Amino acid sequence: MASKPTDALITDKPLASRRTDATRISGASVHTSLASEIGLRIVRGDYPPGTILPNEAKWTEIFDVSRSAVREAIKMLMAKSLLASRPKIGSWVEPKEHWNLLDRDVLSWYAASPDREGFLRTVQEFRHIIEPEATALAAERRTEAQMAEISQALHDMGNAASLQHRTQADTRFHVAILRASGNDLLVPLGVLIESALNHLFVHVTREDSSLLRAQKLHENIEKCIRLQKPNAARNAVRKLLANTDEIIARRSR
Repeated sequence: MASKPTDALITDKPLASRRTDATRISGASVHTSLASEIGLRIVRGDYPPGTILPNEAKWTEIFDVSRSAVREAIKMLMAKSLLASRPKIGSWVEPKEHWNLLDRDVLSWYAASPDREGFLRTVQEFRHIIEPEATALAAERRTEAQMAEISQALHDMGNAASLQHRTQADTRFHVAILRASGNDLLVPLGVLIESALNHLFVHVTREDSSLLRAQKLHENIEKCIRLQKPNAARNAVRKLLANTDEIIARRSR
């Protein structure tokens, strides 16, 4: 059952004042771009939970888009549980606990919000809960093909020519381990958290010294999985996560 919206209407004054001077959202998928813009504003707190959003006509004026694009964008945000809608009331922002935080787009907006450190801590807590046991399972159950995927990602990390390529390989490494766990529920979860991990790794992998240490910790994880030592693999992941915790804490001072 949808929560009852407040009577408050928060208008987007800076954008609304532009009207025809506003930057037009264009492209092959206008409604997707519009949903992204509105979704980001919701997640970062521009429109708090319970806020009734501007109507179709207002969004059309603000972004210089068609009403059909607005309707499709609102539908997308409702599918992600950010919004609810009712005739004669309009659309309003749902409570945060209703949001689908494992949706790729929502994660991306969440990561771009002002409270980036809070986001990173949330991701780390999630990783502490999931990854040690998933890695232990991977050490027990991985196939040769899955092991090759994990090892290749590790190799690509060590030989990456840029931070972006290293981050991509790092993400592939962790997602491959989740797949190798053999737990059907972790497989789609790995795909969903890929966006969150990518934002995390970009934040914490910048200094040469931390890169070298992180590489060694990843190598230890790969070795434990390859040798099929679940307890050692579990502890190896915990050491990596502790190292990441330290980097996040150091950057937040």
